[in-house]
Amino acid sequence: MMFRTPVRPLTDLYIGLMSGTSLDGIDAALVDFGSGSPQLVAAHFEPMPDTLRADLLALQQPGENELHRASLAANALALAYARAVEELLAHSSGKRRAVAAIGCHGQTIRHQPDSGYTVQIGNAALLAELTAIPVVSDFRSRDVAAGGQGAPLVPAFHSGLFRDAQMHRVVVNIGGIANLTDLPPGDGTVTGFDSGPGNVLLDGWIARHRHAQYDANGDWAASGQVNQALLDRLLSEPYFNAPPPKSTGRDLFHLAWLDQQLSGLALPPEDIQATLLELTARSIAHATFQHCHAAEEVYLCGGGARNGALVQRLQALLAPLPVASTEALGLHPDWVEACAFAWLARQRLHHLPGNLPAVTGAKGECVLGAVHA
Repeated sequence: MMFRTPVRPLTDLYIGLMSGTSLDGIDAALVDFGSGSPQLVAAHFEPMPDTLRADLLALQQPGENELHRASLAANALALAYARAVEELLAHSSGKRRAVAAIGCHGQTIRHQPDSGYTVQIGNAALLAELTAIPVVSDFRSRDVAAGGQGAPLVPAFHSGLFRDAQMHRVVVNIGGIANLTDLPPGDGTVTGFDSGPGNVLLDGWIARHRHAQYDANGDWAASGQVNQALLDRLLSEPYFNAPPPKSTGRDLFHLAWLDQQLSGLALPPEDIQATLLELTARSIAHATFQHCHAAEEVYLCGGGARNGALVQRLQALLAPLPVASTEALGLHPDWVEACAFAWLARQRLHHLPGNLPAVTGAKGECVLGAVHA
């Protein structure tokens, strides 16, 4: 039998897909790497169907017949990803055959790197079949196999896009979980790690009490008062003082964890929301000052960058460091992660490493991702 190399040409046009811990929807970005610096050609947000969101949330904890349920959810997620791709291509002048590959992170339902595994679902083979475009997925597993955390993966992309020759920058991605990338100027070592909850607890708490997916602009949190006793309990979680490399997710920070911290406290729901916002802001600020020494400026991306109340607290807590969004650096904060997974797909097809061992703790650089052509 003769084995042949794929005939599809490797162009510099890639699609990145990201559905993060917040589970609000799918970010899709069409990115052109042809000019050296990535250029966002088109972007699309596909809301997460309510039924699928509920199924994915339920899979965050062990349950009955979960392998079958996870497989069905993976198929449904692939259909949602395919819709996002179709809408993205409809919004751009790019032709399907010009796209080299789709980088699809998938949806994390378990992240246990200390036990040697991480699970992201999304049925990449089905997505490749539905879109007729090669799909690169399962980016974390190779890093975990090399002894790493498998996360965060975006610091390598941040380094290539946002690093400055003179200024020491920190990029804070605030999705469901918040992660920091420390970008020293020149050839200093880039580091990064998950600082703790971003929006995950805020979203979960407002969903429970107000049946909303998120706290728009942090308005509900701003209506409450921070409770110091609760904040002290939350900040006593050992994860916050654990040294990098480290990563986390819904395996640790979920509403059941919050309910344990609330034991014996009778507080108005809006005060708890205010305290959760303060937890996110304090943990990010603490991590910045503790692990990003000599930082001179901070840039925010992810959904949390649109939470005005959270941004105000970060500006206050991080002072005198200036805090702005990555839009000031040329990329809108909503699309940074999706662009990162387009870049990771490109790295994979060019057989280039996608991880930073100083970030994840892996034994060395790894080519990340499995290809479904």
